[in-house]
Amino acid sequence: MQRFVLALLAVLALPTLAPAAERLSGEAIERAFRGNTVSGRYTNGGFFTEYHDPNGQALGHNGWQANTDACWITKPDRICYYYGPPTDRTVHCFSVEMSGDLYVLRNSGNGMVNALAKVELGNPRNHSDNGTPWYCDGLISRAPGPLMSRKLAQR
Repeated sequence: MQRFVLALLAVLALPTLAPAAERLSGEAIERAFRGNTVSGRYTNGGFFTEYHDPNGQALGHNGWQANTDACWITKPDRICYYYGPPTDRTVHCFSVEMSGDLYVLRNSGNGMVNALAKVELGNPRNHSDNGTPWYCDGLISRAPGPLMSRKLAQR
């Protein structure tokens, strides 16, 4: 945890000494995250690790609980995560900056740093849905399916 806090301070407080942070497009975020595991720490200290399955599932642990019905999608300038079934779904979107091998996730709404993360190639932590039903509807997973309108998810 201390390494992430120190890295966060280096990125934020000493920009002239730290590598310049490059803001990533949605396309670049997708290339980096798709089929890989993103693991890190929130600025409040909680740890998360999520495998970004190419089918749209976000498998693993979001820092507070094991993921169920968690999905991810990129937009032109950010990544969004959808947690829970459509009736109770929460949405969290982040812009992503890269500084060296660290990814800085900022809340899309207020620009505040939410987390620092690293990308692990593939699924080295073996995150899975454990055979339980998972609900990534057509929009989230980019698979065919009329269960959620594109207009709703673009909000």
